[in-house]
Amino acid sequence: MLVLFETAAGYAIFKILDEKKLQEVDSLWKEFETPEKANKIVKLKHFEKFQDTTEALAASTALVEGKISKNLKKILKKIVSKDAHEQLAVADAKLGGVIKDKLNLSCIHSPMVTELMRGIRSQLEGLITGLPSREMAAMCLGLAHSLSRYKLKFSPDKVDTMIVQAISLLDDLDKELNNYIMRCREWYGWHFPELGKIVTDNLTYCKCVKRIGDRKNFSSSDLSEVLPEEIEEDVKAAAEISMGTEVSEEDISNIQHLCDQVIEISDYRAQLYDYLKNRMMAIAPNLTVMVGELVGARLIAHAGSLLNLAKHPASTVQILGAEKALFRALKTKRDTPKFGLIYHASLVGQTTAKNKGKISRMLAAKTALTIRYDALGESTSAEMGAENRLKVETRLRHLEEKGIRRISGTGKALARADKYQHKSEVKTYDPSGESTLPLVPKKRKIKAEDNEEEEEEVEVPVKAKKSKIVEIKVEEEEQEEEESVKKKKKKKEKKHKVQEEAVWAEEEEEEEEPSTSVVVESSEKKKKKKKKIKVEPED
Repeated sequence: MLVLFETAAGYAIFKILDEKKLQEVDSLWKEFETPEKANKIVKLKHFEKFQDTTEALAASTALVEGKISKNLKKILKKIVSKDAHEQLAVADAKLGGVIKDKLNLSCIHSPMVTELMRGIRSQLEGLITGLPSREMAAMCLGLAHSLSRYKLKFSPDKVDTMIVQAISLLDDLDKELNNYIMRCREWYGWHFPELGKIVTDNLTYCKCVKRIGDRKNFSSSDLSEVLPEEIEEDVKAAAEISMGTEVSEEDISNIQHLCDQVIEISDYRAQLYDYLKNRMMAIAPNLTVMVGELVGARLIAHAGSLLNLAKHPASTVQILGAEKALFRALKTKRDTPKFGLIYHASLVGQTTAKNKGKISRMLAAKTALTIRYDALGESTSAEMGAENRLKVETRLRHLEEKGIRRISGTGKALARADKYQHKSEVKTYDPSGESTLPLVPKKRKIKAEDNEEEEEEVEVPVKAKKSKIVEIKVEEEEQEEEESVKKKKKKKEKKHKVQEEAVWAEEEEEEEEPSTSVVVESSEKKKKKKKKIKVEPED
């Protein structure tokens, strides 16, 4: 069996002397403890040294991609073809498949081969003669630097550092533009204050000031290239009756120089935005489709790189940029924020305030998928981002339309609502609530007889009974009140007039006699009424 071993200095081909010891994979490392033991198992058959670092870089890049370099193909044809009947042990299974297809050599890759490669690497200085350790270390360091530079140069479009710097510069330019425009409006406002209210666009304002200068020149100048006709007439009319102060030519020249700076910065900002837009479509096309160029670039800049952003879960992407509010909420035990930088995405802006939290959560979940696809995938198409955006828009439409869904099959019949029928209820007025008299028990129902005359005779005594019952109740209430008043008087008199108790007792007895007689009469009247009620229906 032959072994193909790649080093930073060149290709080495070893021949295995004792294949029986390779069967014991767990104890194979013991055979490579010393160079003497290693020479008993493997022996160097051929070593092809690289001429320079460029050749080593070409060979290493071919191995990384799973391809065969020209130098390796020549070595395999010369050396291994002589022993074509023997197997070739390789460290990479992909490389072994390519060698088998192109050179028709049987290759092997197994855990035993991996342990064998580890043992050869540990005793490489003793197995390869004529190669000093210093030279080997220098070759390894040079190849590592060259390979790193090659990987950076190989895909310059995937360098997201340019996006981080571009979005930071764009934010700085916006701040400077706002400061310059505010200063320009305030400065020229002393001379022509009415112009700031008529011309609201900042860039157009600076162009007007640069072109005219003194307000006296407005009437004789043509501003058709800068302003519409209606606004131009308003500006000329306001310039004639302006309340501003007079300024010198030197002041006007300084203001015009400031306007030049504003116009130049605005042009450069537009150019930088186009550059950022193109760079975002090259590096993260799916992320750009989901949330836009500016929001996507700010997410990448906040995370540091596209790869770091891909490591974040969807919940972190949702609140990225609102860390201060998050930790304040955790500290005070209040509700955590629902969105951070993703709030400025167009899909979140389209929703109502009630559904912003739901849409931002779903958008963050889909955005996390697109970020990982852009960072780790090989495809450069934006189809995945378009599909996910369509799903979020469908969800948004569903929330806005209050859950209208399609119903198929027999569900349509169940979903149909019945016609609305108004059922009015007629309520009659109950006058019993207005009565202040105590409630009277209901009359007993009397069977209606055929003759109307008898019914009338029955109704008359019933009314009389009602009046009598009311009179009896009134008399009883008066008696109870008199007795309570007398009891109070007795208590007072006992305290102050103990000697006159006998006299008051005789008077009380005289007063109680008529009252008792009244009670007796009332009880007799009640008995007579009951008898009359029983007798009347019989008639």
